[in-house]
Amino acid sequence: MGIFGFVKESLGDLAIARPDDKKGLLVYKHPDKTIPNKAQLTVAADEVAVFFKDGQLVGQIGPGRHTLETGNIVFLNNLIDKVTSGNVFQAQVWFITMREMAGFKFGGRIGDVEDPRSGLAIQTMVFGDYTIRVVDPGKLIQFFGLRSFASDEEFTGWFRQQLLKTIRNRIASSLVEKQVPLLTVTSGAMNKKIEEETLEEVKPLVSEYGIEIANMGNFVVSIKEEDEQTLKALYKDAAHIKLSGGLQNYQQFAMGKAMISAGESGGDSSLLTGAGLGMGMAIAQTMKQNPAGGPAESKEPSLEDRLKKLKSLKESGLINEEEYTQKRNEILKDI
Repeated sequence: MGIFGFVKESLGDLAIARPDDKKGLLVYKHPDKTIPNKAQLTVAADEVAVFFKDGQLVGQIGPGRHTLETGNIVFLNNLIDKVTSGNVFQAQVWFITMREMAGFKFGGRIGDVEDPRSGLAIQTMVFGDYTIRVVDPGKLIQFFGLRSFASDEEFTGWFRQQLLKTIRNRIASSLVEKQVPLLTVTSGAMNKKIEEETLEEVKPLVSEYGIEIANMGNFVVSIKEEDEQTLKALYKDAAHIKLSGGLQNYQQFAMGKAMISAGESGGDSSLLTGAGLGMGMAIAQTMKQNPAGGPAESKEPSLEDRLKKLKSLKESGLINEEEYTQKRNEILKDI
């Protein structure tokens, strides 16, 4: 090696900083655990450098240019390599970005969730993005060390799965506990509320890692288009059945309709597979003949009751203004 090559390599050993092509990472680990005495450490304005040894946080240094020697930085005394008579320090140096970082995405299957209005299990997806902010770099690096993450990407991939799990639980809670119709969730009407509840629920999960989810955005809960059309048709059927005399077992009727769809399409419906066409027709026909689930000769509701129900359906969004007017005129003809 020539003299200039030797000098260049020596200067490289003395300069410790995050490379430019790693600026976008949440965490960057300096590749060499051997640090020369009096090495020059450069920490950017939006990061801190954390020194880690034998599974323990030793100390951290804020933004600026620093000469690594015990006279300037006391905690370096704990990192002295005695074999070299104090000429080098032994430690892992991690650079942690402290600014809010955007561009993190999540998404995947929530699973088959039961629509409380129809009783059908529908495959549901969720997508969105979020921002991360480190609030305790020491906790984050201890977590990195304990989990033995090989890279920043591995950590963010793991974290994304934890976030998706929390969102899955939150949406399932809205559907099951609060009995919110699935089409209301997928319409986007509850996006802001689900985001807020998810952020609140995820706080204790991520705080132990020294980070927080600052914001979420582009939040979408979705189902397949054919499933959406099926649910809309079932909701409309329910509105007409309720209007014509009440309904105590609408879910049975919905199941029958779905079985018919499965049978007509050769069993490929995403709602139900392997359901018998004959059974579905029998259920749906029975419900149409006797929607209240009781004796066929049950008493018809009064005109006043029918108008009240019709108004209630319009106000709840189950039928639109045009359908309301048309049905109201049909009822008034009976006067």
